Amino acid sequence: MTATKPDTKAMARAEREDLAAFLATLTPEEWDARTLCTRWRVRDVVAHMFSYDDLRPLALVGRLAKGSGAANDIGVEQLGDRSPDELLALVRTHLTPRGLTAGFGARIALTDGTIHHQDIRRPLGRPREVPTDRLRVALDYARTAPPIKAKARIRGLTLQATDLDWRCGDGPVVEGPGESLLMGMAGRPVADELTGPGRTMLAERISA
Repeated sequence: MTATKPDTKAMARAEREDLAAFLATLTPEEWDARTLCTRWRVRDVVAHMFSYDDLRPLALVGRLAKGSGAANDIGVEQLGDRSPDELLALVRTHLTPRGLTAGFGARIALTDGTIHHQDIRRPLGRPREVPTDRLRVALDYARTAPPIKAKARIRGLTLQATDLDWRCGDGPVVEGPGESLLMGMAGRPVADELTGPGRTMLAERISA
């Protein structure tokens, strides 16, 4: 029997729908709160996430040529000063990924969206349970996605999720919830949520 391929485009749209619903609950003060992206407020993270969707190919090439850091800052500068209502409207009109974020079956939008959704929620003390099907796809894609830079962080380690059937790598084991592993791969400070003989090595790489 042939396994059914996951509908990653539908998952990416569902993730953006969940984000829009959450953003609609935020106060004006929360839109200006800090996130796990240390230089960015909530509004900046939202601006970054959706700044690539409408770029035409030449504009995209020009932005990426500046390097990932500068390219991301351009999007924040262009959209970050919009009002919360304007940013929420932007999200709602871009629920279906397009352009760069639609790449690899919209895995770019799904993985980037899942990580940044948590970047916003965690400092606000607003946890959620990431749907297992989306989390598994994001974990698989994040391992090798160049912008996330997870490859160097997890080299020589085995990552084992304790709440879903997912494992990767070879070496000392790092165990924990799938969402914590995803955030750790993305360089977020979640080592205290993980266990195993490889935890210290991962923690050092995250803090480097």
